[in-house]
Amino acid sequence: MDFEEAHASFIRYHLMKRKGERKGRLERGHKTAEKLFCRNVWWPLRRNFQDLHPEFEVIDWRGLSYFCDFAWLTPSVKLIIEIKGFGPHVKEMDRQKYCNELNRETFLTAMGFQVISFAYDDIAERPELCITLLRMVISRYQTEASPARLNKVAEREMIRLAIMLARPLRPVDVETHLGINHRTAVRMLQSLCKKGVFTPVTGASGKHVVRYELQWKGMHTLL
Repeated sequence: MDFEEAHASFIRYHLMKRKGERKGRLERGHKTAEKLFCRNVWWPLRRNFQDLHPEFEVIDWRGLSYFCDFAWLTPSVKLIIEIKGFGPHVKEMDRQKYCNELNRETFLTAMGFQVISFAYDDIAERPELCITLLRMVISRYQTEASPARLNKVAEREMIRLAIMLARPLRPVDVETHLGINHRTAVRMLQSLCKKGVFTPVTGASGKHVVRYELQWKGMHTLL
């Protein structure tokens, strides 16, 4: 099944399940930007629309109805995805609308949702960046059972740790974060160096590797 067929089936399914304003909002609201997100980002990443809900209705902190662009809902995930154009979300937004948007996102977070936003320009012109960032978000919720997959989880956690610390990793950082011994931490860091994700940094003497620096281009291969 190609994208056009899958997307048409996706929208038909949700239209059949809805009535009244919820159905009308989907008919009116799912337009160019939303379909472009489906085509350029979601479909290449997931190859299906399972558990994705377009024009998803939520209630804000005032008790008022609001329709998010998308919600991805699974037993372990409540993810809200918004597509934001520069015009309506920056140039044309007044102070009250700006406050309302921030308050709504904070309220949704308090209600257990994770809210993420993508710029329309990135979806249209730099979808590979959106795919990488969305994959990073989704990967935190995916269960990994086999040893090979568990290794991938550990590798992704090491990348996230380097990003959070904003400096080259030391083996002791990995040991503490993952609860593993020194030899295993070094072995995993060396493996990531071979994959181009990290580069080794030697100490003052130039003889021994003491840190591992994240390579931003290389990390995309694992996220």
